[in-house]
Parts: sequence; C-alpha cells; structure tokens
Amino acid sequence: MNYHNYYPLDVVNGEGTRCVLFVSGCEHKCVGCHNASTIKPDSGYPYTEELEQKILKDLGDSRIHRDGLSLSGGDPLYPGNLEDIGRLVRRAKEMYPEKDIWMWTGYEVQDLNEEQKAVVEYVDVLIDGPYVQEKRSLNLPWRGSSNQRILRRCEGQL
Repeated sequence: MNYHNYYPLDVVNGEGTRCVLFVSGCEHKCVGCHNASTIKPDSGYPYTEELEQKILKDLGDSRIHRDGLSLSGGDPLYPGNLEDIGRLVRRAKEMYPEKDIWMWTGYEVQDLNEEQKAVVEYVDVLIDGPYVQEKRSLNLPWRGSSNQRILRRCEGQL
C-alpha cells in the first residue's frame, strides 16, 4: 500500500481532533474527485511499519483525547489496501478501544465484499458512496455529494 499524506493532528476530517491518513489507490475514479492525485495505487509513498507505529503512538497523544483515526484517500477499501488498513484498524482498536475510527470509501456498504466487511467491523463511522459531481454540495458535513451517507455503528447503521 502507498499513502499520500499523514497528519498527526487534524480537526477537519471527522469530529474532534484526529490522526488522518490519506492512502493511494481507488478504482472509482470519480469525476471531480477532491483527491484525484491519490487514485493511482503506486502514487505517493510506501506505507511502512515505521509509519504504522507512528500513527499508533500518535493516537495516544493527549490532544487526541477520545477522538481518533480518520482514513481517506484514494480509498482505504481499495483491494490493494485491505491488508495494511485491516491491520492498522485492528491494532488501533486493540490499543485504544475508546477512540473512534472514521473511514471514507467510494463503495456503498451493501456492496462490500467479505474482506472489506472484515475491515469495516473495526470502523465506527463510514462515509460511503462515490463522489457524484452533479450532487455536489458545500453544505454537507464530512462529504462532498448528497448521495454519500454517514453511517454510524453506534446508531446501528453498520
């Protein structure tokens, strides 16, 4: 897996203060994509064990408090990302069960395969669906187009 950016402290990509990882690789190729540079799976930088350790350490920062980890891209559920993202979310939940994990994906939750569903089991908030330029809205929290949904585990939506 490759990634484009990692922010150890971020207040824009999900509720509260968060660690945010933008991965490479997306098969949706949405017209007008906000992160088009992340579509190619080999773009960006190699994801390493050292980066994973840093993310897990940063989640323990007192400024993150009860907030958590946000995963975007590209698409964290892109097939080539599943092994690394799966390991990261499992380790994050084991180390910090009180922190939430947010994930953005162009897949719709009902269309996920078994491997993708296994990763989503560790996710607390999933923003699903492809970006649709004709449904773009600047008034939507956490998403770019009105077809995308915010699904919360605590509300039984995942």
